[in-house]
Amino acid sequence: MNICFLTKKEKPGVEEAINIIEKITSNIDVYDGSLSNLFPSAIIEKQYDLLISYISPWIVPKAVLEKTKRWNINFHPGPPDYPGIGCFNFAIYNSAKQFGATAHIMDTTVDAGRIVGVNRFGMTKKETVETLSKKTYKALLVLFKDVIKHVITNNSLPKCDEKWTKAAYKRSELEQLATIDLNMDKAEIDKRIRATYYQGKPAPFIELGGYRFEYNPDR
Repeated sequence: MNICFLTKKEKPGVEEAINIIEKITSNIDVYDGSLSNLFPSAIIEKQYDLLISYISPWIVPKAVLEKTKRWNINFHPGPPDYPGIGCFNFAIYNSAKQFGATAHIMDTTVDAGRIVGVNRFGMTKKETVETLSKKTYKALLVLFKDVIKHVITNNSLPKCDEKWTKAAYKRSELEQLATIDLNMDKAEIDKRIRATYYQGKPAPFIELGGYRFEYNPDR
């Protein structure tokens, strides 16, 4: 089996996922990247039996999806209630009681294809982006193992009745969530900071006089 694996290698669980695929086949092309990287042009010239997107930064072009012989599967760090970007952030802001990970067939629309697996877990009232992301990456790896095992053993996709419950969150919506306003009370400000702050990432912010001031707990 010829497999393409798209990912961000610095994310937890990625090396374990790659090792699982390497035990299945030696014909694996791994592409590691970030949001600043263009979609790998080498993939466009190839054809794969299976294309896997595992915490990948790229939206796979339609022409590539259509060339895959069997399936294009995306492993999304978020349940069907939280498609798109900022899934951790919105779940924390909404005080969700559950979170999880989703496996689905890739479509031309982000996080909208047929769902083939979901792995959920409970959330606490004190979740931060850091604690929730760690739990989610563990759940995602478990889901990955289950889905891939089923695909290889049965030469078919797992059956799942889950559906996406909303359209994918957009970057502009995440930016709005991270925006602090002078009219907000302390409870709302604290809630937004907890929902959007993660060390080393763009922080919650306030704009004054044409300048942007970001939250920094270390200063």
